[in-house]
Amino acid sequence: MSNLPETRTSRVSVRLIAIQILVFSLLLTLGGRLWYLQIRNGTEYATEARNNHVQQVIEPATRGSILDARGVPLADNQTRLVVSASRTELLKMKDDGKAVLGRLAKVLGMSGKEIRNKVRLCDSKTPQPCWNGSPYQPIPITDEATTQQALQIRERSEDFPGISAEPTAVRRYAAPGDANTAQVLGYLSPVTDGEIKKAEHSRSPLLRSDQIGRSGLERTYDDALRGKAAVTRYEVDNLGRVIGQAKSEKGKAGASVVTSIDARVQGLAEKQLDQAMKDARKEHDKNTGTNYKADSGAVVVMEAKTGRVVAMASNPTYDPNAWVGGISGKDYAHLTGKDSNYPLLNRAIQGQAAPGSIFKVISTAAAVNAGYDFNGHYPCTSSYSIGGQTFKNFESQSHGAISLGRALEVSCDTVFYRLSHDEWRKDGGDKPKKDAKNWFYKTAHQFGLGKETGVDLPNEVTGRVPDRKWKNAFWKANKAGWCEQAKAWPKKKDFGTKLAREGCLEGMKLHAYDSINYAIGQGDTLVTPIQMATIYGAISNGGTLYNPTVGKAVISPDGKHIQRVKPQSHGRLPVTQKTLHQMDGALAGVATRGTAAWRFGGWPQDKIPMHAKTGTAEVYGKQTTSWFATYTKDYTIVMTIAQGGTGSGASGPAVRNIYNALYGVDEKGGIDPKAALLPRPEAKLPKIESDGAIQSQPIKPYAPPSPSPSASESPR
Repeated sequence: MSNLPETRTSRVSVRLIAIQILVFSLLLTLGGRLWYLQIRNGTEYATEARNNHVQQVIEPATRGSILDARGVPLADNQTRLVVSASRTELLKMKDDGKAVLGRLAKVLGMSGKEIRNKVRLCDSKTPQPCWNGSPYQPIPITDEATTQQALQIRERSEDFPGISAEPTAVRRYAAPGDANTAQVLGYLSPVTDGEIKKAEHSRSPLLRSDQIGRSGLERTYDDALRGKAAVTRYEVDNLGRVIGQAKSEKGKAGASVVTSIDARVQGLAEKQLDQAMKDARKEHDKNTGTNYKADSGAVVVMEAKTGRVVAMASNPTYDPNAWVGGISGKDYAHLTGKDSNYPLLNRAIQGQAAPGSIFKVISTAAAVNAGYDFNGHYPCTSSYSIGGQTFKNFESQSHGAISLGRALEVSCDTVFYRLSHDEWRKDGGDKPKKDAKNWFYKTAHQFGLGKETGVDLPNEVTGRVPDRKWKNAFWKANKAGWCEQAKAWPKKKDFGTKLAREGCLEGMKLHAYDSINYAIGQGDTLVTPIQMATIYGAISNGGTLYNPTVGKAVISPDGKHIQRVKPQSHGRLPVTQKTLHQMDGALAGVATRGTAAWRFGGWPQDKIPMHAKTGTAEVYGKQTTSWFATYTKDYTIVMTIAQGGTGSGASGPAVRNIYNALYGVDEKGGIDPKAALLPRPEAKLPKIESDGAIQSQPIKPYAPPSPSPSASESPR
C-alpha cells in the first residue's frame, strides 16, 4: 500500500510529459505552416490577395472574316446594338433582378420568361436557351435592339441597373448570292469553364468572354480567327472603388481566312441539290409503290488538280445566324431533332452510304491488279447464281461478253460479281488462306477508303471497307445481341431474326455473297461524298490523291503576313498509267454512250471531255440512294441523294447544270467563256490593299440554262 502514491505520481508525470510533447509538436507544426505560408509561398499568396482586389474589363477582339476565293465575305462582323445583363448585379437585388428583367421585357417586346431563361446558367439538365459562358460576364439578351430601345435603357439607367445597351461587333453569315454555306462555315458559341482550363497553358488561352468555333471552318481555324481580347485591369478597394490601374494587355484582331469556295458556285450547288431532291420526290418508286422521299443529300465540287473545294453543299441545311447572340430553345430543338433530320450534319464529309456502282472503278482496278486483262472478254449475263441465291443484273439486262471498260460503261453487275467471287474462292472462301491476296479489299484501302481524306473540316468520318478483319471485329462487338435475338428461332422466322441467327453462328466469316455485293458497292460498304470526289479527282489528274482543302490562306489583320494552305497529297492510286488511261476512256464512254449519256446530250465532248459514273445503291428497309460521280480535266463533281432513286435520274440534271455554269455551256453545247463562272482552277488570292483590306467583287445568284435531255440508255 505504501507504493500507491508513488505509482500515481509516476502516472501524472508521464501524462504531463506526453502533454508537453503534444503541445510542442503542435507549436512546431503551426510554426512550420506559418513559415511555409509567409516565407516559402509568401510572394505567391500576396499576389493572389492583391488579385482579389483587381477587376478586369474585357474588350473582345474583332473576329476575322471568312472569305470566298474572290474576297467576298462568307462570314464577317456587323455592328449591332446589343442589350446585355450583368447576372452579378441582378443577384445583388432582393428579388434577384426579376423586376428589372420584367421592365426590360416590356421595352424589348419580349416575354419575361424568355429573358429569364437567357440569363440562367447552363448545366446538364437545363434546356436551351441558357448561358453557357462565365456568370461574371455580361450576358447578351438580344443583338437586334433598335436605337429607340437602346436610348430608353440608357436614359432610364436607374430603372435598369445591371443592364447595358452598347454597339458591339456581332458575327454575321452574309450568304452572298444565296450561298448559305452553313455546314462548311460552322457556328460560334460561348466558351465553357472546362475549355478555359484545358487551354490554360496553350499558345492560345481562352477568356470567359470568348466565343469559339464549334464546327466547320470556324472551328478548324478558330485560333487564327479569334484574335486576342484586350484586357484592362483596375485595382479596387473593399468597396469596389477604383484606386488605380494594374497591368493590362493589348488586344489583337483576328486574322482572315481566304477559302477556295466560290460563293457563286456554292449558291448554285445548294440550289441545284435542293431542286434535285424536290424533283426526286415527284418520281414514283416502283419497288415501294410510293414517291421517293429524297430526305437528305450532298454535293462536292472540287478542283481535280489540287483537291481544293470550290463548293460543298449539304441538305437539309440551316441558317448559321440562328446561333448569333444565343440560340433559342425552339431553334436548338429543331437543329438537333430527328424530325428535322439533323441539319447540323455536313453530309459531304459525315454522310455515310453504300456507293453503288460508282465503286466499280475500284473493283476494276482490283481486277487488273489481280491479273485480269482490262480488254478481256467477260460474260455480262442477266443474273449470277451461287448457293441457291440469284443476283440479278440491273433490270436483268444482258450484254454478252464484254471488256472491263464496257462493263463500266453499261454498269454490268454480273461481270464484277464473277470476278470478285473468283478471287474470294482463290483466297480460300469461308476458310481464308494465310497468304490470301484480298485484292478487292486491299485495293479499296489503297484508294483511300476506310480512313479520313484529311479535309480541313472537323469531324470527318472514315466510312467502311468490310474486309475479313472488319467482319471479325464487328461479329465480336455484336455477337451477344445477335445470339440473344436468335433465341426466338424457329418460332419467329422474320427476316430480322434470321439475320441475327446467321450473325450469331457465322458472323465472323466473309461469305461468298458478301464478296459479290461488295464488288458493286453494296452490302456493308460505306463511303462519303468527299472520299469519292477525292478518288475521281485522282483519276482525272493522273493518279494523285489530294487532301481536300477549303482554306486557302490565313491573312493577318494588317494584310502583311500571308500563310498559304498548300495542296498536299496522301498517296497515289494503285494502278499503272496504262490502266488509268483505260479507265479514263471507259468513264468518258459512260458520258457519251453509257448510263449517263442521256444526261449529257449536246455536251461539247470534243472540247471539254466529260467523264462520269452512275450509281444506284440499295439499302435494306429504305429506298435506293442516288450517286453521280463526274470529272473533267479541271473539276470533279460528286452528288448523292439518300432515298432519291437512280444515279443519273435524280442527280444527273443538277450536276449537268453546275457544269454548264462552270464552263459557260448553253443548251446547244456552245461555249461562252465570258459566261463561265470559273474559267480556270487555281485562281490567285484576292488582291490585298495596303491597309490590309481585301478587295471583293459584287455577287448575284447565277441561274444556268437547263439542258434538254436526249434519249439514250436506261438510267442507272
